[in-house]
Amino acid sequence: MNKSILLEDLGLKDYKDTWDYQEQLFKSIIDLKIKNRREGSQLETPNHFLFVEHPHVYTLGKSGDMGNLLVDENVLTEKGAKFYKINRGGDITYHGPGQIVGYPILDLDNFFTDIHKYLRFLEEMVILTLADYGLNAERSKGETGVWLDVGTPFARKICAMGVRASRWVTMHGFALNVNADLGYFDLMIPCGIKGKAVTSLNVELGQKEVDMAEVKQRLLKHFINLFEAEFHSSDIHCLVLNNRYGL
Repeated sequence: MNKSILLEDLGLKDYKDTWDYQEQLFKSIIDLKIKNRREGSQLETPNHFLFVEHPHVYTLGKSGDMGNLLVDENVLTEKGAKFYKINRGGDITYHGPGQIVGYPILDLDNFFTDIHKYLRFLEEMVILTLADYGLNAERSKGETGVWLDVGTPFARKICAMGVRASRWVTMHGFALNVNADLGYFDLMIPCGIKGKAVTSLNVELGQKEVDMAEVKQRLLKHFINLFEAEFHSSDIHCLVLNNRYGL
């Protein structure tokens, strides 16, 4: 089993371009698995982890309700935002600057073949990261993602998640609000869940801005521990990320 993961930080990148890149990596892993099975070979399948920030964009999962987008596309254009229907699970989600988006494209045969465990591990990675900042984040029963003040009138979501998996290969992932402009969430019913707010790490800490690189580094540290994995990269920026906490 190959538990080495190629880390790439794509910086600020268009959603559709990133989606196409994900699909390319996703397909290449699946094609290799099919080849291994057909030819009886045992070539190692690679794993990838993409960090990215997107320009303002709204995405609707395959089981989502279009009614959860509260404005028409003309308003989105005025706001400088795009809209896509995509092939992950979940409902409507917003991505934008100040948000850390992570796309693990993993062959779970290299780790464990349990999609629910995979989602819980992604949630745990975020929960542990937020604990590093003194926040008591939690899961909310029946609502994938990470929340604060669950079970109270002040419940608010800080991290959304939605994944796709085929032949135990994953794509899409999580979006953690770090320095996000929360006004963009007012244009939708986030994840189709009515009556619950959305928050961002900088708001919770009472800061103007939180160091995004530090948050990424803490996410990676907890991911490594949970998945018993290791990261490698030929990207100088990612090597700096890896080395910052001795990963």
